[in-house]
Amino acid sequence: MKLATWNINSLSVRLPQVLEWLAANPVDVLGLQELKLTDDKFPKDALEEAGYHSAWFGQKTYNGVALLSRSPIEDVVRNIPSHGDEQSRVIAGTVQTPQGPLRVINCYFVNGQAPGTDKFTYKLGWLSALEAWVKQELEQHERLVIMGDFNVAPEDRDSYDPVGLKDTIHHTVEERDHFQRLLGLGLTDAYRMFEQPEKSYSWWDYRMLGFQKNRGLRIDHILVSKALQPSVTACTIDRQPRKNKQPSDHTPVVVTLG
Repeated sequence: MKLATWNINSLSVRLPQVLEWLAANPVDVLGLQELKLTDDKFPKDALEEAGYHSAWFGQKTYNGVALLSRSPIEDVVRNIPSHGDEQSRVIAGTVQTPQGPLRVINCYFVNGQAPGTDKFTYKLGWLSALEAWVKQELEQHERLVIMGDFNVAPEDRDSYDPVGLKDTIHHTVEERDHFQRLLGLGLTDAYRMFEQPEKSYSWWDYRMLGFQKNRGLRIDHILVSKALQPSVTACTIDRQPRKNKQPSDHTPVVVTLG
């Protein structure tokens, strides 16, 4: 079974790229972030024709998340319960597998802009609310995956310039502490379960030849629960879509469960 996460940076613009990627990489579940469209504009029919059930949570111009699955998506939750938030950042659902139900939480984490700003304060509050909710979800769902654009580079090796970018957004001690707290709930960063190439990133700035010079960050992650960890056989970053014409600035991360 394969699950993937991809910040698509406008589904209306990049739906053909998503369909092309799914045809070449028929994953069982795909979490999308930054849909940048309202619910009525979601391309349900096109994805259904491609063989995928969908659950989505859109927002005009910004944010928006969706789950695509080859099997029906049950018990869908949108946003963090009991955390008032006008932004569409979280969607969760359960899919049935031969090994039992699998809970999938797909998130577009707050960017935060810069330390010391209101947006950074919002990010830290949002992260705290997420951690409390994920803890509850883990108590109810032994087999759980949380994926998405975390907007956090967890370690120095996840940044092309950890010295120059020290204490800037995505690199702060506070953000990294929150990432570690998620792991402390009993989750594992699937990508770091395996030996990986150096300078492996999932996001590159459009400016200054970021991709061509590999000036990137690993900020897209898939975390798996303890019950799933033994079944993880691979986790990879697929750089190919970043080479597309008019690509997203992110590229898919894929985990394989045996």
